[in-house]
Amino acid sequence: MRAEERVKAGYIGQRVPRVEDRELVTGGARYVADLSIPGCVEATLVRSQVAHGVLRRVELDEARRLPGVVGAYAAADLPGLPPTPAPPAPPSPPEMQRPALARDRVRYVGEPVAVVVAEDRARGEDAAEAVLVEVEPLPAVLDPTEAARDSVRLFEGMSNVAAVSVTGEPVDDVLARAPVVVELAHRIGRVAPVSVEPRAIAVVPREGGLEVWCSHQAPHRLRDALARAFGLDRAAVRVRVPSVGGAFGAKSQTYPEYVVVAHLARQLGRPVRWVEGRSEAFTAVHGRGQNQWVRLAADEEGRALALEVRIDADLGAYPQTGLLVPTVTAWVLPGPYRIPRLSVIVRGVVTNLPPTASYRGAGRPEAAFALERAMDEVARRLGLDPAEVRRRNFVPPDAFPYRSPTGAVYDSGRYSEALDLALELARYRELREEQRRRRASGTGPLLGIGIASFLERSGGQTGNTEYGAVAVTEDGTVEVRTGSTSQGQGHRTSFAQVAASVLDVELERVRVVQGDTAQIPEGTGTFGSRSVQVGGSAVFVCARRVLEEARARASELLEVAREDLRYGAGRFSVAGSPDRSLSLGEIVARTGPLAAEELYESPQAFPFGSYVAVVEVDRETGVPHLRRLVAVDDCGVVVNPLIVEGQSYGSLLQGVGQALYEGMVYDEQGQPLTASLVTYGVPMPTELPEIVLGETVTPNPNSPLGAKGAGEPGCIGAPPAVVNAVLDALEGYDVSGLDMPITAEKVWRALQRPLPRREDGP
Repeated sequence: MRAEERVKAGYIGQRVPRVEDRELVTGGARYVADLSIPGCVEATLVRSQVAHGVLRRVELDEARRLPGVVGAYAAADLPGLPPTPAPPAPPSPPEMQRPALARDRVRYVGEPVAVVVAEDRARGEDAAEAVLVEVEPLPAVLDPTEAARDSVRLFEGMSNVAAVSVTGEPVDDVLARAPVVVELAHRIGRVAPVSVEPRAIAVVPREGGLEVWCSHQAPHRLRDALARAFGLDRAAVRVRVPSVGGAFGAKSQTYPEYVVVAHLARQLGRPVRWVEGRSEAFTAVHGRGQNQWVRLAADEEGRALALEVRIDADLGAYPQTGLLVPTVTAWVLPGPYRIPRLSVIVRGVVTNLPPTASYRGAGRPEAAFALERAMDEVARRLGLDPAEVRRRNFVPPDAFPYRSPTGAVYDSGRYSEALDLALELARYRELREEQRRRRASGTGPLLGIGIASFLERSGGQTGNTEYGAVAVTEDGTVEVRTGSTSQGQGHRTSFAQVAASVLDVELERVRVVQGDTAQIPEGTGTFGSRSVQVGGSAVFVCARRVLEEARARASELLEVAREDLRYGAGRFSVAGSPDRSLSLGEIVARTGPLAAEELYESPQAFPFGSYVAVVEVDRETGVPHLRRLVAVDDCGVVVNPLIVEGQSYGSLLQGVGQALYEGMVYDEQGQPLTASLVTYGVPMPTELPEIVLGETVTPNPNSPLGAKGAGEPGCIGAPPAVVNAVLDALEGYDVSGLDMPITAEKVWRALQRPLPRREDGP
């Protein structure tokens, strides 16, 4: 659709308060754990306490004898239990398929080995503690690079390297002759999603099928996966998503627990529910997990010539999603810069840790970190301002659409404008002057300023679809149906804004239906910052079609030409005769249903931004204090700025958490040391810095709304900005091995390693 055809009025761009919030904050929202399901029993999983070993025995008799216990089962007791379904055509060996319950071997702490079903959760947990699991330990391998050497094999006769991906072409010739080559090694550690509501599912067996309630991001994906697993027609599986307390990508998959619960419901002939405990959540699924080796070649002016990146991606014990996440890293590695040559090799490696999967940003944070650290190193090597190095490398506005070396086609961008605004909001020149004064005097906290300019991919890697439908009823109510499913993003508000704007009706007249595969025939779901860009566009297109059909019917009913009709506030009237009019509801009452549906396809989009972080480091303790974080984002046309700001704050806090506080830590035997909110460093409001938000608006030329994805950039831009700021503060000290999270202890140790002073300048 041409840009001039986009809607320009109504609720688009308005700061409409979310209609969802009242029930959420007053306790009216219903989650899976709140559902009252007659006859429902509760499942409790028994999990391995050993990271790697041969499963010798699972003793269940004592648990079965306890009061309130309906049954207790290991894999041997459930011969028809299917394995965990992977996405269609998984790019990993079938021999590494993930069992729903471990059979012969356990491969990570937390792997399900048995299940107890009880009348209530408390008695189920008591019974689970009575289950005896005997495991003969085997050596565990926790680092993907070490695991790739195959000294310890997780699967008999198979390499731990589950998959390899190559992007671009060798760049050794450029690296050999380039005036400047910077080399960096990073360990991007694992992080836990930590949604307010952990995972949960309830399954009710029906005649020849299943009725499922699940805290999930993609109900149609779950429907299809369960149908495949149990050999059912997908129409026999109904998935409904009630209120969801956050997801961040971790609720977009099909997990072993879901298969176990569905199987037990079918076997017992009664509803079964499982609600994850907080400690379970820390050992179930993680995000990130990459070892990176980066070489960036540049000329004497700091302009990039070639980029080489080698990645060992930690897939965990089972390559459930294969190279899905690390190949996204490779796809966006050039970022917002013109980099003529590129070489990326990704190895997906299994380890004795929980499987990794999508987590907010899913591959893009890892790419931005590798590139932005390298850009800062080029600036340091050449004695240039980090902002200037970025300006010299940006893809210019007149180059769009721009094809990157990976084949990604960037739709639009004004990267320098975003950087300039971020520097202005941060008072960058004043900060650099203050930094010079402190370094000259040697007093006060060490001051560091970090920059990150990044690009992200939203909507799908090569294009994606979403279902949308709009219908008008006789009373004038507008019903919107969407395959996008909210986990807190405010779809009921923003999607209603789109429909109300196109149809020029009051927002209160729009009803949004989502999260039910019986009411929405198909859908993709909510992940990858795609909801408004793709799902919202589907609603927009349907609303336009409804309006045009209504115009045609009004023309016939009022016996005037279409061009003689005026439309406003949900009503057609005849030009010059305002008394001759029909509302949308009246048209439906006289002519029948007025509806449209669409499976809308949208190419990927490329939101971008620039962040500036300001850090002070205590010289005595090494504590890094993040004082200010300036975030300038460009996500195209914004439907609801209030919602986008909320998404920005949440994403920024998660990005800051990864940079300074969060990380899953394991001992040498694979035992988690950060498996609770006591030990895992989720940042709290007391850790929040001053946050300054800014925006530029570069409309998406491929969307009728002009929208690009929002909600994930904070996780992408904040980590490299904060880390660059800390390392800038530590100028003159040995910062080797200072990986995220950059804790006070790590900084203090760096402060004990001053570098020799150079007499010949930088």
